[in-house]
Amino acid sequence: MAEIANTPPETGEPAPKAAVQRILVIDDDKLMCLALARILVSAGYEVVQAYNGEEGLQKYRSGKFDLVITDLIMPDKEGIQIIRELRKEDSAIRIIAMSAGGRGGATDYLKWARLMGAKQCLSKPIRREELLVAVSSVLTTP
Repeated sequence: MAEIANTPPETGEPAPKAAVQRILVIDDDKLMCLALARILVSAGYEVVQAYNGEEGLQKYRSGKFDLVITDLIMPDKEGIQIIRELRKEDSAIRIIAMSAGGRGGATDYLKWARLMGAKQCLSKPIRREELLVAVSSVLTTP
């Protein structure tokens, strides 16, 4: 007797596929943004990229995202402002902040990001494994 894969016994219909999680990556460094997107797409996530804070907020407002990854130091709108605005609109939004730092180094910026509501904070350069562990952790933690 053959079994039908992915079939719940009570309905006889195929089980629904798990929804692909959507991630918005905001970084004014286009190469960094592209690199992060490639890593995330190869891991099975759907990724939308934005190259500045305003564009990132517009894309967030026009779509549904499970996670936002934002750089903190950008010319038009810094990541702390982005985090603040996202939190006002959706207090449950999951955010990962990242920074290479500035004059004071990344540590101070990342501390502020955590205080503003970022679930994880990463210092650039970011290793592939480090990114994927942080993303998985944030997406699976309520």
